[in-house]
Amino acid sequence: MTHVLDATPPAAERVTLDGHIAGAGSEEGTRVVVGRWLRSPLGAFADVMVERPDGTRVLLAPREDVAALVTRLYTFDAVHVVDVRVAADRAGRTWTVAAGPLDARLAIGGRTAVGRLLHGLPRAVTSADATAGVVAAVAGVVLPGVRTRGTGRDGSPERYAAHDQHAVVRLDARWGDRSLGALRPVAPPVRFGFSSVPARPTVTAVHVVIGARPTR
Repeated sequence: MTHVLDATPPAAERVTLDGHIAGAGSEEGTRVVVGRWLRSPLGAFADVMVERPDGTRVLLAPREDVAALVTRLYTFDAVHVVDVRVAADRAGRTWTVAAGPLDARLAIGGRTAVGRLLHGLPRAVTSADATAGVVAAVAGVVLPGVRTRGTGRDGSPERYAAHDQHAVVRLDARWGDRSLGALRPVAPPVRFGFSSVPARPTVTAVHVVIGARPTR
């Protein structure tokens, strides 16, 4: 199902999500951002944001309520409500993604340098409102193009608190019947919202806080 994004987003209160965001580029030019959300007001779910080589931005969402939440915040040229499944093996070293036209396997490697730093910090520090400004400033220096605080499409404030990160070391993906080729950096950066994922393919563990949309 495809939606034209010209409707006013639904009213919303403060929302928190816990899970992982994987970002990877491909030799063919498609960049993929996979959200695997373990806890949210909508339950556990996964969604996939795709930017094709021509710049077309596509959301693959499993349900209408998920599509409504994501499109509150990010901009797409097309939204498809399709079966979205993201499964990790027991060791967490392989993600298998099936989402409409996208079939992908991501091999996960060791912690990045950023991941080692984050993993050593208490969650209370990385997730606290009081330290959000410091974390945002450090992220901007260490990961150019990545912002941890900003504003969604509907004006809602957003904050991402990362607490671990691993490298993505291999990608095997197809879009329909076309192979996307070997793993590449996420370049150019994706253009869904106020920030991109890191250029280096990674899986980042995050706590996301979405504030209530300002009343008009």
